[in-house]
Amino acid sequence: MLRRLFPDAIFSRRLSPTAERRLRLAQARAEESVIRAHVDNALMFVDTLAEDLSFDRAIETYVRVLGIPEPLASIVATRALVVLGQDLVPFRRRARESEQQDDEARPRLRLEEAGRSRSA
Repeated sequence: MLRRLFPDAIFSRRLSPTAERRLRLAQARAEESVIRAHVDNALMFVDTLAEDLSFDRAIETYVRVLGIPEPLASIVATRALVVLGQDLVPFRRRARESEQQDDEARPRLRLEEAGRSRSA
């Protein structure tokens, strides 16, 4: 019965290399968005609990309360500490500003165009 609804010709088990690459890129973007959201929320947690907990303890509490599994928990904690460190250390603040200028000077990646030219 299910074979008639989902024939193998339409839903093959293997993806084409191009589709596989697009899938990996989409997955990486999604994972990065989840990490960025956790870091932003962890920083808000640190700010909210600043009077009661040190920043490292607040980040640890955030990770524990939300039940974030490893290795994601370590990534979130490390990135949140990096952001806090950039705001606390003047040298790092200057370095971050120069990195932003470098990012603006970088050319835009054109992965879709490169993929189309290879397949043509």
